[in-house]
Amino acid sequence: MSVATLPVVDSDAGLAKYLRDIRAFPVLEAEEEYMLARRWAEHGDTSAAHRLVTSHLRLVAKIAISYRHYGLPVADLVSEGNIGLMRAVKKFDPERGFRLATYAMWWIKASINEFVLNSWSMVRIGTLAAQKKLFFNLRRIKARMRLLESGDLAPEHVRTIARELKVGDDDVVAMNRRMSGRDSSLNAVVGEGGTEIQDLMADEADNQETTLAHRQELSRGRMLITQAMALLTDREREVFTERRLRDTPVTLEELGQRYGVSRERIRQIEVKAFEKVQGAVMAGFA
Repeated sequence: MSVATLPVVDSDAGLAKYLRDIRAFPVLEAEEEYMLARRWAEHGDTSAAHRLVTSHLRLVAKIAISYRHYGLPVADLVSEGNIGLMRAVKKFDPERGFRLATYAMWWIKASINEFVLNSWSMVRIGTLAAQKKLFFNLRRIKARMRLLESGDLAPEHVRTIARELKVGDDDVVAMNRRMSGRDSSLNAVVGEGGTEIQDLMADEADNQETTLAHRQELSRGRMLITQAMALLTDREREVFTERRLRDTPVTLEELGQRYGVSRERIRQIEVKAFEKVQGAVMAGFA
C-alpha cells in the first residue's frame, strides 16, 4: 500500500480538485468492506487495501477540514489524516464486528492531532495529557462561552476554564495568547476560479456513512465500558459509577461514610477502578 497510489493534494490551491477527485471512489457496503479487509489481512492483497483506503478518503477530508481553525494548511491536514487512515487499514481486524470507519476515525484524528501539536511547537504544560487537553479544548469552551473574539480573557473566564480543564490559570492565559490570531478565514481561496473554503463545506451535515460510523463507535464504546466494568470488584464498580458516571458525582466524604473508610481510601479505589476501565477500553480499540 503506497502513498503514491493515492490522490495527492500538494497545496490548498489544489484542494478543491482533490475533493472532487475523491468523490469518484465509491462508498463500500458492509459485506464488501468485510471481504476486502479479509483479503488484505489474510493474503496481503494490496489492491483490496487500496480500495479500503480510497473509499474512506472523504472521511479523512471531512475530519481534516474540521481542524482548519488551527491556522495550518488544510492540504497538510488531509495528508496527515491519510497517513492515519493507512495505519488504520493496516491494523484493522474485520472479525471484531464493526466498520472500518469506526476504527479509522481514532487513527485519523490521532495523526492530525500529532501534526497540529508538532506544527505549533508546543512547550509542555505540566504533563503531555494536560497540554493536549488544554490545546484541543480551549477553543471549544471559548466558543460555548461566546468568547472567540475576546482576545485576552477576563480573570473570571480564566478561572472558569481552568477549573473545567483542571489546569492552572496561568496555563490558560498562556495558551490563549499562543492560539490568538491563528484562525483561518472561511473566505480563503483554495482553488481555481475563486473557490473558497466555505464552498467546500456544503456537505457539512454527516452523510450516511459518517452517521453510521458515529453510531457504531458509540455502541462499541458502550460495549467496551460494560465489559471493562465486569472486571471491577463490587466496591470498585460502585465507586466508579458514583464518581465517574453520574451527572452529579457523589463526594468522597459521602462514599467514605458509606463504606466506613477515609476519603483518601475512596480516592485510591476510584483511581484504581478508572485505570482498569481505561486499560480495558483502550485494549479493545487497539
